[in-house]
Amino acid sequence: MPAAPLSLYSIIIPARDEEASLPSTLEDIHRAMVAAGVPHEIVVVDDGSRDRTWEVLQELKRKFPTLAPVQNPGPHGFGRAVVYGLDHSRGDAVVIMMADASDAPGDALRYWQLLNEGCDCVFGSRFVKGGRVIDYPRIKLLVNRLANLLVRIGFNIPLNDTTNAFKAYRRTVIDGCRPFLAPHFNLTVEIPLKAIVRGYAWKVIPISWQNRKHGQAKLKIKEMGSRYFFICAYVWLEKYFSRGDYRRR
Repeated sequence: MPAAPLSLYSIIIPARDEEASLPSTLEDIHRAMVAAGVPHEIVVVDDGSRDRTWEVLQELKRKFPTLAPVQNPGPHGFGRAVVYGLDHSRGDAVVIMMADASDAPGDALRYWQLLNEGCDCVFGSRFVKGGRVIDYPRIKLLVNRLANLLVRIGFNIPLNDTTNAFKAYRRTVIDGCRPFLAPHFNLTVEIPLKAIVRGYAWKVIPISWQNRKHGQAKLKIKEMGSRYFFICAYVWLEKYFSRGDYRRR
């Protein structure tokens, strides 16, 4: 049965203390979507910022009519902000992007095209032929590659960039993977692993990534190890012991 055509692309961007990054990030995304004629909304979730992030978003609304900022009243956390954005978006397709311009709008457009061709999910990888990274901190890169290797082995999947948040889904996938448990960056592995385990069709394409030019990175490696392990263990148990109770019907 062919997949239903898509009508609206929701771009979900969690943002905490990103006043310096957001103007250029949103301008690039908006320009790319308008030029390609993609019906879209840009849902930026202010996740308890202490700087002028919310004020900047109100100013940018006058410039970008598809911008639909919301404030997460709390509790806060990257995963909670993403889920809040998903809950307050209208699209039948969604893509999660970062506020720091590390993700390329052109790659998001390729995701949209592939979702329209029938994919349930599109996962980008920075570490396949054609992918590239710019100015990735060496320690974080080493930790990233080790973590993704363990995920590949544990789940027996070819995806080698599971921890990257920049992925796109049909709304049916998001609804089919609920409830979400991960409150922090571990949501970046919970959604794609659940989608894979529950039987949704997915495709991997090469993408590019560049380090932020403004502000500070929010991911703290030392705080996330046990949280990633918990989510991976949780979905792993579903894969091997749930007898398919949660699989797509």
